[in-house]
Amino acid sequence: MWKDYSAEFIKRNKASSASIVAAAFISALFLSLLCGLFYNFWIYEVESVTMEEGDWQGRIAGVCADDIEMIRNFANVEKAEINGALSEGENLVADVWFSDMGSIYRELPLIAEKLGLDEGALSYHELLLSRYMIHDPNDPAPPLLMGFFLILLLVVSVSLILIIHNAFAVSMDARIHQFGILSSIGAAPGQIFACLMHEAAALCVLPVLLGSGVGIAGSAGILALVNFFAEEMPGRHEAVFGYHPLVFVLTMAVSALTVFFSACLPAKKLSRLTPLEAIRGTGDPELKKKKRSRVLSMLFGIEGELAGNALAAQKKALRTSTLSLTLSFLGFTVMLCFFTLAGISTRHTYFERYQDAWDVMVTLEDTEIGNFAHGQAIRDLDGVESSVVYQKAQAVCLLPESGMSGELLELGGLETVAGSAERTEDGDYMVEAPLVIMDDPGFEEYCRQLGVAPGTDGAIVLNRIWDSIHSNFRYKEYVSFLNGGQDTVTLQNAAEPEHTTEIPVLAYTQETPVLREEYANYALVQILPLSLWEQIGEQIGGAEADTYIRILGTDGATLSELNVLQNEILQATRQSGAVTVENRVQEKITDDAVRHGMMVIFGAFCVLLAAIGIANVFSNTLGFLRQRRREFARYASVGMTPQSMQKMFFIEALVIAGRPLLVTLPITVAVVAFMITASNLDPMEFLAEAPVVPILVFIFTIFVFVGLAYYVGGRRMLRCGLSEALRNENVV
Repeated sequence: MWKDYSAEFIKRNKASSASIVAAAFISALFLSLLCGLFYNFWIYEVESVTMEEGDWQGRIAGVCADDIEMIRNFANVEKAEINGALSEGENLVADVWFSDMGSIYRELPLIAEKLGLDEGALSYHELLLSRYMIHDPNDPAPPLLMGFFLILLLVVSVSLILIIHNAFAVSMDARIHQFGILSSIGAAPGQIFACLMHEAAALCVLPVLLGSGVGIAGSAGILALVNFFAEEMPGRHEAVFGYHPLVFVLTMAVSALTVFFSACLPAKKLSRLTPLEAIRGTGDPELKKKKRSRVLSMLFGIEGELAGNALAAQKKALRTSTLSLTLSFLGFTVMLCFFTLAGISTRHTYFERYQDAWDVMVTLEDTEIGNFAHGQAIRDLDGVESSVVYQKAQAVCLLPESGMSGELLELGGLETVAGSAERTEDGDYMVEAPLVIMDDPGFEEYCRQLGVAPGTDGAIVLNRIWDSIHSNFRYKEYVSFLNGGQDTVTLQNAAEPEHTTEIPVLAYTQETPVLREEYANYALVQILPLSLWEQIGEQIGGAEADTYIRILGTDGATLSELNVLQNEILQATRQSGAVTVENRVQEKITDDAVRHGMMVIFGAFCVLLAAIGIANVFSNTLGFLRQRRREFARYASVGMTPQSMQKMFFIEALVIAGRPLLVTLPITVAVVAFMITASNLDPMEFLAEAPVVPILVFIFTIFVFVGLAYYVGGRRMLRCGLSEALRNENVV
């Protein structure tokens, strides 16, 4: 009986059924998309770790050849191999893989004990193990990745329950009178509850399956989009879409629970009503009689007043749409403004600042500048206009107060400008002295750039310090650090202060060398030739491990030309160990692609949030013929025309779409103002590039769809005679 009754109701009430179907579809889609993206993110992380560090799970150092077979004989050991790269002589290192990876922290110490080794000989691939949610039981800070996902999944599920709950509540509240009659003739609360849950299952099975399928396709599409935008990113491997049956099972289980709880809440409430309460229809929304909508009344007259009261009566039903639209507006506008500011900042501080300083940068890992002998070969390559080989080091410079410039002293001295200053017992200042060690041809080129007689027996001092009092970090102004009267400067070993040396000063300048380097604000940077460094290097120390090559190509070099030059440089440096090469044009393309890709992904989530809110509006409007039949019957009885009712619908749609905008607009302005202030950018520069058009398109789209929802619901309302609506509980 109940099965036939449910089928008949679904058939005769397509509007309310459609709202439930739409809500279930969107919820399943969102959950499937979330699970699919998380799974593929996890797969990509595992692949990245494996490619960079290998897929070994545990290592045992200090084993011999006979121990390998013993390790393999352990029950849970899948395989064990000697690591040739880490083994030295008879002191072997074994890589071990386990069938049950989760037991590694328990069984690897047992293997070591069996071999007579202590736990110091063991090492674990903690990064890889953490990706499988395996962590040391003695670690007080376990990985939070799975916990974060479960919390996120719970939050999303609760949000979706609120959405589908509203769709079910709209449908079920419209039937209070019917179930009151059924209850009065003997229907038990359990039977009514079972009937409602059967309807929920009949309506939601197909939408949940279809939504899950679309979510899987959506996650594959987003992954393809990420691959497209990150295609040119160096050092990145392509993400391959994958999907595991357990992910589908998890998605379906969470979706089923979400639908169950969404339908269960209003069904429980409805089944507990007494027959008298149900027949009287106490579930209809009540209009607020005491509160006046002054703004709407002033702007739109009596229709505005009535629309405000109607919205107040539907406040709970529209809570989901209000929250979703508010979050989508806020997220979309702040996201676009943030990426716009980030693009402006990156362009200023990196691409525009260094566009004339480098075209190709080479990093020679673990290579001292004195051991690199291919500098001239790189200079002789076609397309190379200028090339400098350099290494960086850290030292300390001892400066007497009398050597400080008058400009610096007028600002209050080093303590005031830098905030603090360290002194020796003799009263000399101890100032950080970053050293830039150039190969001799590059140093001589820098001397000619300054108009200084080339020489390799002294240093050039970058004589400047940031005036932090009269300028900010975005638009820095500098004053002279020293008065320029010293012929020598004293350098001290940063790690061993007893080692000091004096070096001649060839020149003082505020013009930096043409390098892609950011220099310290309150340090005395010094540029040295390699010949001088070879004399003082052992005493001063502090040299970094890597050596760099800055290369300028011909004017207007294209990406293809720089790629050719990059390959030739790789050939010229192939005997220098690990080499990393990057070019400026490719960096710019990659940066733009990454930023645009992130904007698309975050924008898609904002659109999805908006879709949830719009679905809630559709759910409400498609069912409000039943909810609000008495309300509009009263309006018609006192002479309200269809045109006035249409105006009411228009006002309600305007408020639903406009209120989130009005709420988020001041928040967005405040957040953007804070970001501009924090980044010290010129507000007019942001306004010139503000993402006004995409924000207006987004806002317009929201207004259109909310208006469409009210147009469809209002049209159904006005087409149906209100006396018929009051008389017939099964209006199609």
